[in-house]
Amino acid sequence: MRALIERAQDPAYPAEIVLVLSNRPDAAGLAFAKDHKVACAAVDHKIYAGREEFERSMQVLLDLHRIELICLAGFMRLLTPWFIAQWQGRLINIHPALLPSYRGLKTHERALADGVKIHGCTVHFVVPALDEGPIIAQAAVAVLESDTPASLAARVLAEEHVIYPAALARVAEGHLRIEDNRVYAGDPALPPASLRVPFSG
Repeated sequence: MRALIERAQDPAYPAEIVLVLSNRPDAAGLAFAKDHKVACAAVDHKIYAGREEFERSMQVLLDLHRIELICLAGFMRLLTPWFIAQWQGRLINIHPALLPSYRGLKTHERALADGVKIHGCTVHFVVPALDEGPIIAQAAVAVLESDTPASLAARVLAEEHVIYPAALARVAEGHLRIEDNRVYAGDPALPPASLRVPFSG
């Protein structure tokens, strides 16, 4: 979220961050958004009887602020098919693994346990199935023999801060299209949607 807000401060950036919405009233990101003159709000999921009631309250706020595109960042709640359907093609997420590998949680621990040599992160469109939406961009890092989950997570996070703002820009500019759960450049003259494959040694 911080990377998106900071990148969007450039007048040439094609997206404007107009609202930071959290399900946790104490989330640190809300204070960061306020300090950067971005509207912020909290919808506490704990006070609602179910997920759909919670999401309908979020939808009211999103409509009020005339939101056109949602970027999930650290939002650790599963969204219902109803909510996802409202935002089809306009809801993106970043995941700390090279999808389709390591869907779900504890991605760095699982990658190290499996002994993989390459790990990374993925920006994708959100669909009802967990972490299965069309992939917009990925970044890879080498897994070192000395890595711990924390050290690997730190290097992956640095790449997340690069590819998420870049992927959002591509989506906001309308340069991408989705066919058969794959993302393509809308203009053949543009580079492929996958933006970055660095290897840190």
